[in-house]
Amino acid sequence: MEKNNKKIINAWCTYDWANSVYSLVITSTIFPIYYNAVTSTPATDDKDYVNFFGFEIVNTVLYSYSLSFSFLIIALISPLLSGIADYSHRKKDFLKFFAWMGAIACMGLYFFDKETLEFGIFCMILGSMGYAGSLIFYDAYLPEIATPDKYDIVSAKGYSMGYIGGVILMVINLVMIQMPTFFGFPENSTEPVKLSFLMVGVWWIVFSILSFRNLPSGVSAKDREENILKKGYLEIIKVLKSLKGLSILKLFLISFFFYNMGVQTVMYLAATFGEKELHLPAGQLMATILIIQLVGILGSYTFAFLSKKKGNKFSLLIMLLIWIAVCIGAYFILNAQHFFFLAFIVGLVMGGIQSLSRATYSKLIPENTIDTASYFSFYNVTFYLSVVCGTFAYGLIEQITGSMRNSTFVLAVFFAIGLGFLLLVKIPLHKGYKKKVALGALEVIE
Repeated sequence: MEKNNKKIINAWCTYDWANSVYSLVITSTIFPIYYNAVTSTPATDDKDYVNFFGFEIVNTVLYSYSLSFSFLIIALISPLLSGIADYSHRKKDFLKFFAWMGAIACMGLYFFDKETLEFGIFCMILGSMGYAGSLIFYDAYLPEIATPDKYDIVSAKGYSMGYIGGVILMVINLVMIQMPTFFGFPENSTEPVKLSFLMVGVWWIVFSILSFRNLPSGVSAKDREENILKKGYLEIIKVLKSLKGLSILKLFLISFFFYNMGVQTVMYLAATFGEKELHLPAGQLMATILIIQLVGILGSYTFAFLSKKKGNKFSLLIMLLIWIAVCIGAYFILNAQHFFFLAFIVGLVMGGIQSLSRATYSKLIPENTIDTASYFSFYNVTFYLSVVCGTFAYGLIEQITGSMRNSTFVLAVFFAIGLGFLLLVKIPLHKGYKKKVALGALEVIE
């Protein structure tokens, strides 16, 4: 396959444009607010209970458990799926399956209200699984379509296009929600909100089709007539054996696990922190999310440029130091101005650390690796397990201490541990080192 092909790279980045509307509209802003409004009940205390298949449960707890469940399912099945995809030459087919499953689930949320709670949770879980599952195969394309010297900038371009696409649709949705009568809806109607979920699904499908037209199916040339389930397991075993000889890659995964616990927890709970600790209205919280998205574009390219000059490790260490400062600063913020300032800083390092982490991992995979999806399944398993652990730890500290501010110190500890492991990682800077690593991995496999 020809690498650094502009047409293929643009197609790859277009999928980020397609799917990022899910993470912004469904995960971070409009759907959580709608969910809380729909499931809230007049009560004597500050907890809202819902009936879920006969069980009484706090609405926000049900929401958190549903997300965690979807992440755990993907973490459990992704190694097998990626092994099958690598062996059977069907990487793009798996990407399509998860993308369209997630998109159709988002469209199903149009029918979600308090009377259809179980259906709504089911769609939310499928949407989350579709989004997470598709990223396994999407990320795995990076080392196939670009050379190592282009990983940083290509990864940054993908994240930037995702941020832009997400913001465009979110702004359209917000205008529709804030001005319902202009679009022909009654005042205070929930139709604009529900229509935004439908639009996410349509957007996701339409732009993913444009992406799939030019994305290659894969690079494997293996025979597909054998038992692909068995071969999927064997593919994972082979990659596991190779990891034994790749101590640097393992150290990076450990570092990534800890600091990503902090990154993703901030992403999922920043708005909740602003609402609960600072009592910010929904409009300001949505504006905050927009700030993070827009600044994320700048951050992706800024740290990609810095990594080109100083190396990936240097850039990641700088960002982790900033993250630690942000978490400590969050404990002391008192008003909306402080919150918006921290949101700007978060946006800067949010885009940079995500794009550069993906690019760095790509550089640590043995050169000329065919089984890229299998390798990236371990990256994504680490990613989603860190989400579960980070959000759980954050909530547990809040439950024990009674304050979300105390939880921010825990996030600072996560970042500090990640920084400590990253200091032990030697990221390759030249092809000779890469070839040496690849040969070591091949010896282990043989």
